[in-house]
Amino acid sequence: MKMLYKFYGPPGTGKTHRLINRARAYVRVNTPLHKIGYFAFTRKAAIEAKTRMPVEDDKLDYFQTLHSFCFHYLGLKEEQVMQPYHYEDLGKKLGIKVRYVDKYNKEEIHYLTCDNPYFQMIGRAINRDTDIRTEFDRNEHNPKEVKWTTLKHIYDNLENYKKNHKLYDFNDMIRKVIDDPSGIPEFTAIFIDEAQDLSPLQWKLYDCLKKVSKDIYLAGDDDQAIFAWAGADVRRFIKEPAKEKVLKFSKRISKSVQEQSQICVERILGIRKEKVYYPRNFEGITEVINNLSQIDLTKGKWLIQARTISRLMKIDEALRKQNLYFESNKGKSFRVRLYKAAVNYTLWCKGKILEEKDIKDIQEYIPGSKWDSKKPWYEVFTQANGKEKDYIRAMLEKGEKLNEPARIWISTIHAIKGGEEDNVILCLDMGDKINKAIKRSQDKMDEEHRVWYVATTRARNNLYLLKARIKRKGYQL
Repeated sequence: MKMLYKFYGPPGTGKTHRLINRARAYVRVNTPLHKIGYFAFTRKAAIEAKTRMPVEDDKLDYFQTLHSFCFHYLGLKEEQVMQPYHYEDLGKKLGIKVRYVDKYNKEEIHYLTCDNPYFQMIGRAINRDTDIRTEFDRNEHNPKEVKWTTLKHIYDNLENYKKNHKLYDFNDMIRKVIDDPSGIPEFTAIFIDEAQDLSPLQWKLYDCLKKVSKDIYLAGDDDQAIFAWAGADVRRFIKEPAKEKVLKFSKRISKSVQEQSQICVERILGIRKEKVYYPRNFEGITEVINNLSQIDLTKGKWLIQARTISRLMKIDEALRKQNLYFESNKGKSFRVRLYKAAVNYTLWCKGKILEEKDIKDIQEYIPGSKWDSKKPWYEVFTQANGKEKDYIRAMLEKGEKLNEPARIWISTIHAIKGGEEDNVILCLDMGDKINKAIKRSQDKMDEEHRVWYVATTRARNNLYLLKARIKRKGYQL
């Protein structure tokens, strides 16, 4: 008899933990490992799930993303998969600009994160499993930005480009498996995490997996469904018939943070699963601030979130001006190579014999052979960028430990989903495009409430709300 279970997991209630524990139980009763399928939303999450299982990683063949499953099912090679540079190449051929805007997000989320409205619309149509005309007629776009004839021209050229270069995008892989699912292996149990973010196309793949699986476990939270812009279908998650359980106790959220976050989801007017969960027994702080200088960022661990890349870049600049060390998904806030060269040069001044590779690293910043043990590195490194030198020097003088992970992490809201920190600063700016979009559709407005719910619930203890630079263009909390 087929059994289907669905876990609703509000922030910090341990929905992923619950899934993994169920998967471990199947291992304990000697279920063949190739009969267990665990499908996460990102590669990082899939790897993390593997490490929490009581067997070696290499024995868990089906702990992966749905896209990875399709990739291996079809026997594809890496060079057969569409990459950002392919889209940029096509854009050049068509005379249009395709720029990847989320440089801060290196995580594998399989959505085309570029700022070209035509490619964005094509991506949504595919994810929603509709034709581009239907997507165009949904009127979720600015009519001045997208014209039908241009959209059709770009779409046809994209399909021809893939065909001529024998390339597949992520959704092509899924379609191909759906069209011929005969080779899908039978599973004793499958587990799908973050199921609220599955697109209609991914749900069709899920239906194929469900047919050959005895037990099915879904975990997610409709209140954290923030990828509708890319075609995710939260309604299917809510309506999927299953034995339901709401996880009610958060090990992450303080009382004040939960109180603040509930304001967001209570504004949702569309379909939603009503649920109650309880914060941990810690009051915490929620506070509105006017600027970053009001907070002492020299102590404790911090996550600073922004809704848009442009706002995140302003945060980047502000932290550098304060000589604070921080990290993002694109790496450390300083050039590591320059820092290492500075450290090694300082050691050389103290009499240490350097390895050849360290000498070469230093020579990159010193003209000729002008080594001078009586001068500090920032005076001798004349080939290094002055601003960067000053920044590293100031951080070292401040006592920042640049050889350790940073205490401050900055990110867009979407890129940090799943993350958490003791102290969170949330920039309330939304930007013109988002403000215009939410006025056109209640669904867009509901999704925006979910975005801010996710953002607020990244905080374990304290949440600081940084006022929008223009109040009417910010989210009201």
